[in-house]
Amino acid sequence: MVLLPTLPTESSSPSLDLPSESKGTAQKFAALRSQLAKHKLDAYFVPSADEHLNEYLPEAKQRRQWISGFTGSAGDFLISTDKAWVFVDSRYYEQADMQVDENLQKVCKVGLEDHQTVEEVLEDLGQKASAQLQTLRLGIDPFTITVAQYRRFYAQLSASGVEIVPVLENLVDAVRSQSPFAESESIPTFGDQPVISLPESITGESVAKKLERVREAMGKKKAAILPVTKLDQIAWLYNLRGRDVECNPVFISYAIVTKTEAYLFTNTSRIDEAVRQALAGQVQILDYEQYIPILRSLVAEHKNVLVAIAQTTYGTYLQLKAVKAKTIDAEHPVETFKAHKNAVEIAQMQQANLKASLAKTLTLKWIEEQIDASNSISERDVANKIEGLYKQQEGFYDLSFPTIAGAGANGSIVHYSNPNPACKLLNGELLLLDSGSQFYGGTTDDTRSLSIGTPTEEQRDRYTEVLKSHINCAMQKFPKGTTGSQIDGIARSSMWQSGLDFGHGTGHGVGVFLNVHEGPNGISKRVNQSLDLGTINSIEPGYYKPKWGGIRLENLYFVKEVKKQESESSQESDPNAIPWYEFESLTYIPFDKKLIDRHKLNPQQIAWLESYYAAVVEKLSPMLSDAETVWLKQACSF
Repeated sequence: MVLLPTLPTESSSPSLDLPSESKGTAQKFAALRSQLAKHKLDAYFVPSADEHLNEYLPEAKQRRQWISGFTGSAGDFLISTDKAWVFVDSRYYEQADMQVDENLQKVCKVGLEDHQTVEEVLEDLGQKASAQLQTLRLGIDPFTITVAQYRRFYAQLSASGVEIVPVLENLVDAVRSQSPFAESESIPTFGDQPVISLPESITGESVAKKLERVREAMGKKKAAILPVTKLDQIAWLYNLRGRDVECNPVFISYAIVTKTEAYLFTNTSRIDEAVRQALAGQVQILDYEQYIPILRSLVAEHKNVLVAIAQTTYGTYLQLKAVKAKTIDAEHPVETFKAHKNAVEIAQMQQANLKASLAKTLTLKWIEEQIDASNSISERDVANKIEGLYKQQEGFYDLSFPTIAGAGANGSIVHYSNPNPACKLLNGELLLLDSGSQFYGGTTDDTRSLSIGTPTEEQRDRYTEVLKSHINCAMQKFPKGTTGSQIDGIARSSMWQSGLDFGHGTGHGVGVFLNVHEGPNGISKRVNQSLDLGTINSIEPGYYKPKWGGIRLENLYFVKEVKKQESESSQESDPNAIPWYEFESLTYIPFDKKLIDRHKLNPQQIAWLESYYAAVVEKLSPMLSDAETVWLKQACSF
């Protein structure tokens, strides 16, 4: 899965660009500009993230979405006294054009020529202010940007006459809290859903052991205090899960770890006795509002604080500096440990993804049967089918993101995730089906594109190119220390030879019964983190053409060590040899054989696909009826 937007359902070509909504947006802008005047600001920056740096947000924290009308899961908003901008990457180009009123705000398609980044726009504004012997005052909510982002802003903008002004009151919240918005679009409650404790049989490691490892890492950096901001880090560290964020089993909270104590700050009224017993003697449970006061008091006793600049808000950093903390920049140990799955977590992910593979495979069979019977089915019908099959599986907890079922031209909208009951699957078109689930113990995410009826030669060619990219990446062996950016280039190489590419990363990290997007690992030109043993990554190359459709082929894989051959094992081992790694699939779903041009695959790619299909049949057949097994074997022949 590449992203998690929400699109409207009224038509097969989604658009939020309606007159009434434009009027509402203009009214919101006017109210926000009044807040700028109140705080003596010239501009205000609204990022996607909230106080916990979430990619996925509770509705109450969807500030950028609320103020701009753009609902993509990533992208930033900037407003000045007379202009406004939305900044999106290539995954959101089409969606932003559909949702943003160009008369009110400019869509900046970052990465395209003649389209500026937010820093470049601010530089221009600052230089214009400097030319008038003035300073451009840029307001930010310091709890919604990281320390790293603040430092980038400061380094790039200070010379251009831009003064960054932290404003503790979030100005979008201020607008939402005033009339008429407080009555018509009141801020929903949040942070009140139940929290559960996971047993060690699911997590593979106790809270005590995790805290021991974290404290050991802190000691190596001579740090006495570790603030924890991100919700998936807290959930992993304390073996807890929640439902405060749709599709993400996390809960609104902060945490602090010291040499001898551990704290959890959350809505304590929803913490039951079972959770309290699970954390007893190890973690103090306090009210959410106590995070800053306790952090400041701890610094008075122990000055050295580990700050992961990409995982910590600038707001927390300002609080630390206010009490003269000595900050130590380092990688966040929880983020690192969470990414390296233990044997129990890998086993849980194998079980969960096998259930999801069964559901997706049966959905593909159902779609084929409906088309062969000339039954009319819609995007929403497909989404309902896959979601219903997920729910039938033992241990189902939730979806891991809203299902993406894009038929025809909608498949090119990478963020398309509100399947339309009015959009039917039509002969000659493609369907892109990207879906995932949360099971008690594991998270899933997989994508298949399929042809409706007889595919065209162009569809077969593009599909085969995407499949070749997937296979090349999946079968690649690599030495320890290889980064995600290196593997990304390998995955794209064959498509580049054909003059093709895709705008998103080749893959992302995935949590275990946690967020479907997880760092620090991934496969992308921007990821310099190594693909370490036990990390889980998606491989999902794609091809997208506006008004034509889209193709994406996604499996999840975990990184394991390459087994030595017997001949190698019998020889004297080299003490300086570097370990070699490879990917093993967690996903077992057939590809669409109608779209595969076997003649364009080389012998190695054919061998990989045949081996993969043998595994698909072996793993799924025991869960299928005889008739379903016959269908699966036919689907796995090409």
